[in-house]
Amino acid sequence: MTSRERLETALGFREPDRPPHFEQMFELTEEAFGLREPTEAEYAAATGSERERLFERAAEIYARIVEAFRWDAVLTWRPAARNAAQYDFIPYLKRQLGDDVPVGSFVWESSVSIDTVKDYMDFAVRLFERPDEVHAWARDMLDRGLEHARRLIDAGCDIIDVASDYAFNAGSFISPEQFREFVTPYVAELVELIRRNGVTVILHSDGNLMQILDQILEIGPDVLQSIDPQAGMDIAEVKRLTHGKMSLMGNVQCSLLQDGPDEKILASAEYCLEHGAPGGGFIYSTSNTIFPGVPLRNYRLMLETMWDRFGV
Repeated sequence: MTSRERLETALGFREPDRPPHFEQMFELTEEAFGLREPTEAEYAAATGSERERLFERAAEIYARIVEAFRWDAVLTWRPAARNAAQYDFIPYLKRQLGDDVPVGSFVWESSVSIDTVKDYMDFAVRLFERPDEVHAWARDMLDRGLEHARRLIDAGCDIIDVASDYAFNAGSFISPEQFREFVTPYVAELVELIRRNGVTVILHSDGNLMQILDQILEIGPDVLQSIDPQAGMDIAEVKRLTHGKMSLMGNVQCSLLQDGPDEKILASAEYCLEHGAPGGGFIYSTSNTIFPGVPLRNYRLMLETMWDRFGV
């Protein structure tokens, strides 16, 4: 199967030859390839041929990641979201990777969330005493998110990851009732716009989402990522509740990838594959990203678990 076929099969709730795999981000490029990604400052300063050279450098890194780790799609984390260079880089990268590898990007900070609340005392007061201000703030963030999403769609994105954190390990960051008022309708509008344009939507959130999982299903993303095991998200139970309605991505525990030991990494990976893969609707990945400090060998161990299990 090609990467595109593998991903489409899985998202259609059918079993591909193996689960598709990619990560939201991979930040070990120097360890893996001896290559440094262009920085945001470099992108901001570059024009013309200089920017083209940065694109070439970045595209080489993404291509090396796809080849080395058998990624089935790429989400561009640099140039960063809302950096104007991104809208030109996405079609450039699509040409470099070819039609078989879907390419996407992120919409960040588009809703009321853990990420966007900066002063929790003030936020709590506004929730109860000045809810109109919270709605106005939510609308403003959504409007900016919609504009960014439209530009990503116009740039040719196959996938858009709507990334916010809505829960701590103990549960939703606001009550389910408040979530329904201040979050659900706004995120649903963004997701609907993206899906209406034929683009796959991943909704990312760490934490324990079980209190609001029904609302996430109503919001209607194609995929939910991260299915956070450190917060008690059991992929077997989440899949039981969502299969046929929403695909899942993630669940290999990041803290174990960082610290080990090997047997616990293997146990997390095996549990994830055992309960995530049957019946499709599953993308194999970590419960967050491959971030600095994760030993490269541990990530390879996670991948070899899948390759050995499926022989592909």
